[in-house]
Amino acid sequence: MDKYPQLKLENQLCFPLYAAAKEIVRRYTPYLEPLDITYTQYLVMMVLWDVESISVKDLGKKLFLDSGTLTPVVKKLETKGYLNRNRCVEDERCVIVSLTDEGMELAKQASAIPTQMGSCVALSKDDAQDLYRILYKLLGMFSEEE
Repeated sequence: MDKYPQLKLENQLCFPLYAAAKEIVRRYTPYLEPLDITYTQYLVMMVLWDVESISVKDLGKKLFLDSGTLTPVVKKLETKGYLNRNRCVEDERCVIVSLTDEGMELAKQASAIPTQMGSCVALSKDDAQDLYRILYKLLGMFSEEE
């Protein structure tokens, strides 16, 4: 079926991005399971470990997640005691998530994960930096469209 070469899997940029992302997330799983968090929960926690408090709206922008995906993740992390959700005093439509002491303690347990993952992904430092730069360039293009 050479009538449609544009439809061949090997001609799609989206496929290796999708497959690589899925593989990376799969490789995180053994490191996240002892912490009892998912990869998406880990992403939320990484943001909070950096800023300690953020609106759900800004968190979603930072993680490229819509509220339908983000809300259950945040609620689950709150149930685990890692963060608190509170309405903003100035605007009750705005929900602020804040790191708890238990959430900060989790950072200590998770601190080795980036190094552990580095050993799972055998890219040279230059290749990793190039890939990072290109992916963030791509994400920036998507952000500009909104």
